Amino acid sequence: MTRVDPPPTGDEAATLLGYLDYHRETLRTKVAGLDAAQLDTTLPPSAMTLGGMVKHLAFVEHWWFRCVLEGHEYGEPWASVDWDADADWDWHSAVDDTPEELLTLLDAEIAASDRTIRGAGDLGQLSQRTGRAGSPFSLRWILVHMIEEYARHNGHADLIRESIDGATGE
Repeated sequence: MTRVDPPPTGDEAATLLGYLDYHRETLRTKVAGLDAAQLDTTLPPSAMTLGGMVKHLAFVEHWWFRCVLEGHEYGEPWASVDWDADADWDWHSAVDDTPEELLTLLDAEIAASDRTIRGAGDLGQLSQRTGRAGSPFSLRWILVHMIEEYARHNGHADLIRESIDGATGE
């Protein structure tokens, strides 16, 4: 997939989805061509890795769209995780996955998220699960949150990728 700029004159839905797709593809660009050892490289003092970031964002896609918006329980590989034993399992377990497995997982979760978004109806649709305050989330809120999540981690990815092989870029 080629990164496409969000539409400068799109309506609200097209703008939000355009930014989400742009940031999803930015992450793919940041990890493109790296091997397993490179995906497990840290930039001290952080323990964050690009592989962990890919798996974490796959989990975040699953959580917000399938679990929160639609109200489903975790699917695999997330359902069999002992989250109490390792609340950051998504980050830590990525070292056991190949680059292909990580990207396949991310792509599958994005495809599932996109099906959920297409089936939602409108941006005002409310989630089945509620937040800490007891209120549901609108699809609009979830999309903005996902853009923020990717954008923040893409900034981390910039720094880690540059430390691995000097690659920089937007």
